[in-house]
Amino acid sequence: MTDTPEDAYLRRRALRAGSAGPLLLTGLGVAYVVSGDYAGWNFGLAEGGFGGLAIAAVLMGLMYTCMVFALAELAAILPTAGGGYGFARRALGPWGGFLTGTAILIEFVLAPAAISIFIGDYVESLDLFGLTSSWPVYLGCFVVFLAIHLWGVGEALRFSLVVTAIAVAALLIFAIGAFAEFDASGLDDIPVDGDAFGSSAWLPFGLMGIWAAFPFGMWFFLGVEGVPLAAEETRDPARTLPRAMAWAMGILLVLAVLTFLAAAGARGSTAVQDAGNPLVAALEPEGETTALSRFVNYAGLAGLVASFFSLVYAGSRQLFALSRAGYLPRFLSLTSRRKSPYLGLLIPGALGFGLAAATGDGARMLNVAVFGATISYAFMTLSHIVLRRREPELPRPYRTPGGAVTSGVAFVLALAALVATFLVDRDAAFIALGVYAVAAGYFAFYSRHRLVAAAPEEEFAALAAAEAELARD
Repeated sequence: MTDTPEDAYLRRRALRAGSAGPLLLTGLGVAYVVSGDYAGWNFGLAEGGFGGLAIAAVLMGLMYTCMVFALAELAAILPTAGGGYGFARRALGPWGGFLTGTAILIEFVLAPAAISIFIGDYVESLDLFGLTSSWPVYLGCFVVFLAIHLWGVGEALRFSLVVTAIAVAALLIFAIGAFAEFDASGLDDIPVDGDAFGSSAWLPFGLMGIWAAFPFGMWFFLGVEGVPLAAEETRDPARTLPRAMAWAMGILLVLAVLTFLAAAGARGSTAVQDAGNPLVAALEPEGETTALSRFVNYAGLAGLVASFFSLVYAGSRQLFALSRAGYLPRFLSLTSRRKSPYLGLLIPGALGFGLAAATGDGARMLNVAVFGATISYAFMTLSHIVLRRREPELPRPYRTPGGAVTSGVAFVLALAALVATFLVDRDAAFIALGVYAVAAGYFAFYSRHRLVAAAPEEEFAALAAAEAELARD
């Protein structure tokens, strides 16, 4: 049988199917996030105090848990590399798909750039080979880890699993050591702002401090939503993806509780609220390095590597899916002989390195990434609600507990988190909006007229439209 042009097009854009099972996918979900346990969350103490950040982390944990359940159902229905873009394309049309995919790209392209800077900071603080946090370290991160991704997805995910296991084990060891020094009186030692409404020892910055701490509560979970991006490279995705996502979320919830309580309780909230390396600060009461603090310092580097590595993977798959369907230039979805989307890895990698080397501002880039993430969360959870109501008979190998109520909770909390980003870093929010505006212009005037009907996400949407038309007739 002669190949059609559509067959030839997709054959040049094929991923390696069956490369990932439940263990690798669970590890991928934890890897996306684990660096957030080592640093970043603690800045929320300066926004909301211990009580404010604790409430924010609980609410954000609820948001991510509800969202993961919703995404597990959507991933079982639409197991494609498009992930969130594919879900929104089916539910909200081409504009919804594009806006969701663009938000996810903002998150997964900028986050690795920011983490490469943090890796440089760790390398410098550990005095590794006399290197400083500068462009040679950032370049080394992108070159080495992109090379592993280009080697193949199976090899990449196995490497990620090993590094993630080291980082998780170190977090557990840290918790044991820190809890040995736990003092509950230090949790609420941040001075109270008496002018803030509702302020107290537990809420030193008042009720608004809870809201301002939302973006930092997210750092315990940010990125776990990227697991469905591995759908086309997964064995039996309808069963494997929901299981892996649930396990990853469960592990992350446990790590969040242990890390937060242990770090704040060992030395007090004031001591760790501004620390670039809060876990190490929690283990050095007199500022003197101990064997355990140095071990945790090295482990923090492993955690950063795990998240950097996995976020590069997620960004490349989202870019691949958008390009394959024609939303972005089609050449970006070409794959190599080893079925890796090489341009989808190299071009975002070059962009990320350029941003890291030019700005050196990892915190600002992460805030931009968080803004993109919250937009995508709102679109993805809305997609679940829409599909539940519009296509109730759609075969669902996995069903979200609580149905649309569960995704509705996540949707409301995602909107609250989106607004909270303006409270923390207004400039980052407007930078993300600017990128969004440029991307929307490209789609409106060019790419929406050149979509590829044979792409899996477009085929799913076309089939749904045809079935709806038959039902009306």
